[in-house]
Amino acid sequence: MERLSKMPNIGVTLEKKLIDAGISTPEDLKSLGSKEAFIRIKVIDNTACYNILCALEGAIQGIRWHNLSDVSKKDLKCFFQSFKL
Repeated sequence: MERLSKMPNIGVTLEKKLIDAGISTPEDLKSLGSKEAFIRIKVIDNTACYNILCALEGAIQGIRWHNLSDVSKKDLKCFFQSFKL
């Protein structure tokens, strides 16, 4: 089983948060998508921020989150700003 921390943007700290949220493999993350994964993290860590959301999306796309398209960043920003737990 491949470790989440082998994906771009996923260090050991974010990997632990993902595992604590029930997401234990890259396949789990890809099938859920960044928004659902973020929601699951936010439930257990109220400090989860926009950068985590972007990191998750970048990991799914296989790129550094800084290189996400402007369209993706705008979509994620709208989601993050409208998200209420």
